[in-house]
Amino acid sequence: MKKLIAFTLLFASLNTFSQEFKFGKISKDELMETIHPKDSTADASYLYKKRKTYLDYDSNKGFMVITECHERIKIYTKEGFEYATKEISYYVPDSGDRERVNIEKAYTFNIVDGKTEKTKVTSNNIFDEKIDKYYSQKKITFPQIKEGSVLELKYKIVSPYWWYINTLNFQYGIPVNVLDYEVKIPEYFIFNKRSKGFFSVPLQESTYRKTITFKSKYRARGPVTTTKFYSEDVTYNGAKYKFNGTDIPAMKDNEPYVGNIRNYRGGIEFELSGTRFPNSAYKNFSTSWEDISKKIFNSSSFGGQLDKSGYYKDDLNSILEIAKNDNEKIAGIFNFVKSKMTWNGYHSKFTDKGVRKAYKEGKGNVAEINLILTSMLRSAGLTANPVLVSTKTNGIPIFPTRKGFNYVISKVNFADGSYVLMDATDKFSVPNVLPLRCLNWVGREIRKNGVSNSVPLVPTSLAKESNKLHIKVNEDLSVEGMCRRTYEDHVAMLFRKNNESKKEEDIISDLENKYNVEIDNFKDVNKDKLHKKPTRSFKFTSEDLVEEINGKLYLTPLFFLAKSENPFKSNERNYPIDYLLPWQDTFSTTITVPENYIVESAPEPLAIGLPENMGVFKYQVAHNKNKIRVQCVLQMNHYLISPNYYETVKDFYKKLVEKEMEKIVLVKG
Repeated sequence: MKKLIAFTLLFASLNTFSQEFKFGKISKDELMETIHPKDSTADASYLYKKRKTYLDYDSNKGFMVITECHERIKIYTKEGFEYATKEISYYVPDSGDRERVNIEKAYTFNIVDGKTEKTKVTSNNIFDEKIDKYYSQKKITFPQIKEGSVLELKYKIVSPYWWYINTLNFQYGIPVNVLDYEVKIPEYFIFNKRSKGFFSVPLQESTYRKTITFKSKYRARGPVTTTKFYSEDVTYNGAKYKFNGTDIPAMKDNEPYVGNIRNYRGGIEFELSGTRFPNSAYKNFSTSWEDISKKIFNSSSFGGQLDKSGYYKDDLNSILEIAKNDNEKIAGIFNFVKSKMTWNGYHSKFTDKGVRKAYKEGKGNVAEINLILTSMLRSAGLTANPVLVSTKTNGIPIFPTRKGFNYVISKVNFADGSYVLMDATDKFSVPNVLPLRCLNWVGREIRKNGVSNSVPLVPTSLAKESNKLHIKVNEDLSVEGMCRRTYEDHVAMLFRKNNESKKEEDIISDLENKYNVEIDNFKDVNKDKLHKKPTRSFKFTSEDLVEEINGKLYLTPLFFLAKSENPFKSNERNYPIDYLLPWQDTFSTTITVPENYIVESAPEPLAIGLPENMGVFKYQVAHNKNKIRVQCVLQMNHYLISPNYYETVKDFYKKLVEKEMEKIVLVKG
């Protein structure tokens, strides 16, 4: 029986891939489909997603990476209209080799009066847009979009960068009905294959043979110098990898605390580890973190930049004249670089124009700014080294990889083993409080000899927010009170960043609408003093925070600071809960009620914890005569929680919300 079932499944799979998804042959069933048969929540789906990537030889340019794509997309809802805009990014530097994108065919298909109608995507629907200094994108907008449309697209990307194959992604934010991928690599190139995410597609591996013609020319000397041409046919073997999948579920990012969803969607990454060309020795590209770190360090755009110091000598001397100890040196240099340099928005582990020119212009990329910082710290007598980082958007460098790092920060080591991490690209950052884009597992510190070691990037200390409410309930049931919130570490940095460009009147208006109160005496203290904790305080009044029913008064102990709904709503989750860093929120409320009222009932104390000390919630209400005090703590000690614990965390928040929404009941005494 088991053999029969296995055979049936195999036959079904083979039958799916024996179908020919010929471009333009859209069935009426595809056009008439109103919801996805296996995911009723899908706004769109890939009916067919094909990709073929291969290295091909060009007699003029050498080996090129060719990627051919064929996509068929079904639109179910208006929310799915976003998939009617296709953006294809490609590498186009200001100088040097560039990639090319060719849109071969693109149509929108609809049912009109019972017949299939197709609308061609013309040049008016295709735009070239510059993304940044290095990348552009082809932007395709499909015409005549409506619920039920089917879109079909064929395009080709030609890249001269034979050492780079774009990640093969199996999962997306919408389902994939049929996935058909193929990668062909000549024997001259050795690529490592590494899975990513939580979904895999079976690999079928085979070999192929191909003959290419190498052409060359040379000058023949004699009585008359002539140019002669030479050609030679070479047959080589290659590896062919096929990935065929059906009914691949969507991995959506509609849950909170996602981080970079692309890190968790299934796929395969290819990275060149070496080359073995005819009549040439094997050339190794990446084997270990040590090898990779040394190669990066030995680059003139990295290690060579750290040795340059003359350009900042006078400015450094001015700082050192004031600094009395190492901590003051660090603070002085760090603050100077932040004020002197403006980040141009580019991530890179290598300098672009070089530290000297960047310093003169007062503007540079990440590497230029933080290598300047590291060099100045070293010149001040401190043990400072650069640290390679992969940002959240770049993925997680679990295995040794050259392309895994796209960022660099600075580290100062002390004799007792402690250290300070710094990033001078963010004006709100302080020592050991890095921008959130950097908090991605671990970095690689590179010392002067090129030797490296891992460095944890996520802090172990808690980012804290403290909330205090002092509230008086009046005889007419109106409420007046004062709210005070204090922020520390990363929460302080986020507070400053989020409110940097907001006008005070807009902040007040947003708070009044959110909390249903009227605000007076609003103050933000220490907003620009990075060495102090920023604090927000305001007085408020409201007539809607206490409810009277049959002579009894009902109020929520945390008032407008209580959590009213569970942030986790999905039935399941296949990727981690990513809080970015450990954190703690504390709440303290003091309530004064009219003297002729007493507490009839109040929420019972609650203390619950997550497994393995991942987090804790504590809640307690105490009352004496007309005074009520509430203490509440929500703390997450682990910033990354496995999806295995999703149900547990969801239930944890359910109990938390239920407790915070319980009412205190007051009766006349």
